[in-house]
Amino acid sequence: MNIYAMRRFWFKILLGLLTVAGLGAGTFLSPNQAEAYQEASTPTGVLATVIYAEQINVRSGPSTVNYPIIGHLLPGDVVPALGISKGREWIQISYSSGVGGVGWVYAPFVSISGGELLIIEPPPTPTPLVTATIDLTLAAAFNIQPTQTRIPTFTPPPPLDVPQFTDSGTSRPSGAASGIFIIILMIIGAVGLVLSYILRS
Repeated sequence: MNIYAMRRFWFKILLGLLTVAGLGAGTFLSPNQAEAYQEASTPTGVLATVIYAEQINVRSGPSTVNYPIIGHLLPGDVVPALGISKGREWIQISYSSGVGGVGWVYAPFVSISGGELLIIEPPPTPTPLVTATIDLTLAAAFNIQPTQTRIPTFTPPPPLDVPQFTDSGTSRPSGAASGIFIIILMIIGAVGLVLSYILRS
């Protein structure tokens, strides 16, 4: 048997021993672990069980107005109950996400078992967030008031001056004088035509 076969053999032996030891330890510790887990998951003392058909809100205080929602519980959830409000309308429960590890649920949504609850004073209401204020000087710069203007009125146009032409009384040449002047021009033209014909011959 060579050295590689020897190493393989001892490796298998060692792996088998570790497997058997691990299974034996797991078998020995599993009942104790299951019992410890059951004890840790099952709270003791006064308990509040959600009986509402839907998930319910967990608030930071006993009011739907003054306190915000910090979480939710599902139907059937069981949590330790720590106290009750003065009006017995809200139950204080142990809740990891709450302020100081507590929260509040509406009493009609849960059933109490395991004892009686003491009346607990509600926590102080959270300080409201700072609301933005309006700078009046800055707002006045954007407050533009429209200036009042007069409504335009209709002004009729001035009357149109139509020029009037009157007869100045100057005499016009008569039609007969114009005809004589044309005849004289025709005679002069005819005489010139005859003279030019004679001179060419």
